[in-house]
Amino acid sequence: MTGDWPVERMTGDAAELHARALPAGAGRNVTVLTTERTALVLGSTQRDDVVDHAAASAAGVQVARRRSGGGAVLVEPATTVWIDVDLPVGDPLWTDDVGRSFTWLGRAWATALGTLGLDAEVNPGGMCTTPWSRLVCFAGLGPGEVTVGGAKAVGLAQRRTRDGARFQTAVHLAWDPVPLLGVLALDPAERDRAQADLAGAVVAVPGPAERVVAALTAALP
Repeated sequence: MTGDWPVERMTGDAAELHARALPAGAGRNVTVLTTERTALVLGSTQRDDVVDHAAASAAGVQVARRRSGGGAVLVEPATTVWIDVDLPVGDPLWTDDVGRSFTWLGRAWATALGTLGLDAEVNPGGMCTTPWSRLVCFAGLGPGEVTVGGAKAVGLAQRRTRDGARFQTAVHLAWDPVPLLGVLALDPAERDRAQADLAGAVVAVPGPAERVVAALTAALP
């Protein structure tokens, strides 16, 4: 237990971890999730044809889908820190405004990154798009997401039910866009442009993973 945020840990299949229900009547909760193998996780509205399925199969990459929106994320067991934060309706941190609802968690992440030696900032406004942000989650910047020196450090997404919200958060301990772009359905010229554009778009967070988890849980209000 950290403050009033119970912390659980789960390891499993990426699709099954994303499909977990938000329990009715549940309180605050933090879940640290680790996939059994590398997975390309699509946003809820992305078409299946954005994936190069032959390349994904050859690379041993599972293709999964989350119920929250946004672009694709490559979740790698060794270098992706994936943390879900559940918040019930009626909690003091709750707001009905979906855009503003990310702010408190973005601030917590910024505080956590500060303890890890990074000068982080929270996006206080709306969605900031790029040519690749509909395809790749970390290519754009949404409300409450966190940057370091202009590069994205924390990705946020959200699922809502009548009982509460699940905020899905992710940081990368290492960043190389090549493996992600290699399993997306891009022609060679598109892939080269995306690789050049995204090489510096994301900042890696200093690990190890448990240090990152401890920093966030300590920063939660």
